[in-house]
Amino acid sequence: MRWQGRSNRKYTGGRYHRQRKKKAYEAGRPAAETVIGGEKQKIIRTRGGNIKVRLLRCEYANVADPRSGTTKKARIISVKNNPANQFYTRRNIVTKGAVIETELGDAEVTSRPGQDGVVNARLI
Repeated sequence: MRWQGRSNRKYTGGRYHRQRKKKAYEAGRPAAETVIGGEKQKIIRTRGGNIKVRLLRCEYANVADPRSGTTKKARIISVKNNPANQFYTRRNIVTKGAVIETELGDAEVTSRPGQDGVVNARLI
């Protein structure tokens, strides 16, 4: 798990001196790494009692066509490019900003599947 608190170093390279220990609420969680396949979700309780929906596997995306102003549900075929990580492309991992190949054509993912539990995309 990744600690998501303040860095130990200043922007100048000097050190901050620890005022307290690391806290449990500052620890992150493992990434969802949403892959293409049959739909599978996981509900996560977050701080304050809110929930996040982790999308572990996805089969369809809501694809918006900016020209016609319509949105259609389309099957995801593969991930063509993922600027988040070059190896995500090979593993067909969907994140925000990834270019996916759908039945309607290539689309860029605009939602965060690991946080929102849905894949929304815009045709390119």
